[in-house]
Amino acid sequence: MGSFCCVIMLVTMVYDLFSYQDNDDPRHLPLAERMRPGILEEFYGQEHLVGDGKILKQLIEKDLLASLIFWGPPGTGKTTLANIIAKSTNSHFVQMSAVTAGVKDLKEAVQQAQERKRLKGRKTILFIDEVHRFNKAQQDFFLPYVEKGTITFIGATTENPSFSVNAALLSRSRVLVLHALEDDDIAKIIEKTLIDNERGLLHAQLSDDAKSYLVSMANGDARSALTTLELAVQLSKDRQVTLEDVQQAVQKKALLYDKDGEEHYNIISALHKSMRGSDVQASLYWLGRMLEAGEDPLYVVRRLVRFASEDVGMADPQALVVCMAAQQAVHFIGMPEGNNALAQAVVYLATAPKSNAVYVAYNQVRKDVEETRNEPVPLHIRNAPTKLMKELDYGKGCLYPHDTEDKVVDQSYFPEKMKEKEYYLPGELGFEREVKKRMEWWKSKRKEKK
Repeated sequence: MGSFCCVIMLVTMVYDLFSYQDNDDPRHLPLAERMRPGILEEFYGQEHLVGDGKILKQLIEKDLLASLIFWGPPGTGKTTLANIIAKSTNSHFVQMSAVTAGVKDLKEAVQQAQERKRLKGRKTILFIDEVHRFNKAQQDFFLPYVEKGTITFIGATTENPSFSVNAALLSRSRVLVLHALEDDDIAKIIEKTLIDNERGLLHAQLSDDAKSYLVSMANGDARSALTTLELAVQLSKDRQVTLEDVQQAVQKKALLYDKDGEEHYNIISALHKSMRGSDVQASLYWLGRMLEAGEDPLYVVRRLVRFASEDVGMADPQALVVCMAAQQAVHFIGMPEGNNALAQAVVYLATAPKSNAVYVAYNQVRKDVEETRNEPVPLHIRNAPTKLMKELDYGKGCLYPHDTEDKVVDQSYFPEKMKEKEYYLPGELGFEREVKKRMEWWKSKRKEKK
């Protein structure tokens, strides 16, 4: 019996040992998690929030807990700052991901927070990563507990909270914007990792060109930099990391782009405005940012087609033809070869003479159609395919321009009770100069006929 108990104790000790190694030993965590700062002094970047006298540093130093929403790109310190706030204010920290958590998990967390506050008087910070993935009902669940002070809510999101977080939760939280880290910040994080004896990669060395490449490819994302560095060390020989090792680890740069998020609209706006400003180089850059991130090329073509009519218009009618040709080229040869057709269209649009006269004209037409009475079509310009319609004077008195030598007749085409208007006012650039001459000629001829 004694031997049996000894065996049980030994098995339990072995289980506890391996359980500790799997769950508690930081050496078994990913490098990015091991290197996560625990205090504000170790945190790099976001000086506008954590610098001396800035809002977040003051909240932490004065233990002024407030519900917050951290909005920023991946790997910029949202989760890290939430952890630091919890540790610095001696609050209990509960972390959840909106991807996996449900209302049941939230109820359990709130109940525990209520008990913790009642029995120990300790505050609870409930941190929700990717809070934009919660639906309205899940977001509304927080409201009464935030108002009562049962929990301090901190959310993290890569999406614009104006679109992804409901108004009630927004009004009870302070939105703090985080920016992509500067290259210097990424470099400092890498350097610290290479000299950290307990958590980092102490015996690894990184060549200067490898370091520069790693910093550039990180794109301001600390997590991406450390994840790539860890893999590069594993691929290296004797932990001497070369440029080739980093290139192998990176494979492809992680571009900051979300086809359904704010960055999608930011970049298409940048492309549109660059073409409108006739800046070919910037236009090509923003086009590349979209296409290389995997944007649907047909979405890009649709925006180019709109630009051709909205911003170029009759100053160069060929612009619309070029865009439609680009659309056909993308369909015909596919991607990535279709990139060149799109680039050609962008260059054409950026260098074309600009006129929004057609765009302005149609907006005024639409306004009149919506805000004024829809007067009947004058009888003389109605079609009369039946005997009854002819008896009702449909088409009676209609003048036929082709019966005249100059193809001009003195005839109104507006509704009888509506004053004739001038919606389209062509400019002096490009082909629109010719259009203006033509319109003035027709107008003068009609005056002669009067």
